[in-house]
Amino acid sequence: MEDTMMQTFIDRQIENSYQVKKAILENSELCGLIREVSTKCTQVYKNGGKTIIAGNGGSAADAQHIAGEFVSKFYFDRPGLASIALTTDTSIITAIGNDYGYEKLFARQVQANGVNGDMFIGISTSGNSKNVVEALKTCKEKGIITVGLTGEGGGAMAELCDYCIKVPSGETPRIQEAHILIGHIICSVVEEELFGKGFEI
Repeated sequence: MEDTMMQTFIDRQIENSYQVKKAILENSELCGLIREVSTKCTQVYKNGGKTIIAGNGGSAADAQHIAGEFVSKFYFDRPGLASIALTTDTSIITAIGNDYGYEKLFARQVQANGVNGDMFIGISTSGNSKNVVEALKTCKEKGIITVGLTGEGGGAMAELCDYCIKVPSGETPRIQEAHILIGHIICSVVEEELFGKGFEI
């Protein structure tokens, strides 16, 4: 009986994840927004810019994951693309946290390393992570293109981002799973546009 209940629990997790991705696929506006962000990101790289990515907890891991795909490779070997995850340098993180507070953790790094024409990707399931919100404000001051990856509400980030991709779910694990899917799509489109031979499946 316990095994059956556990299997039902596992099956439900998989089904819920599938349903969120299916909802994205069936939402033409949302898919169009992902395409628009991918195109904009490609243009950023064509213009010699970089991506700057940030989030907390699981979203920090996603930020590092996406930056790794840009700098190394995604589907095939090609030149590396400049990308910085703002969650990796413990000396910088602890210095800013100690001197300015955790809310300034990403904004200070954006102020130091971001330039006009770069793209900032802020990841927050709630859309209300204060350090991501503060970074978005700094981006506006510096002319940095802003992209938000959030849950269905968008939170405070919805009003601050040039592009806010709201995953149609209120469940944190499902939102995070969709965020890495979207990150992968953006990486693959950029890679294909800059170095590929067309969008063959």
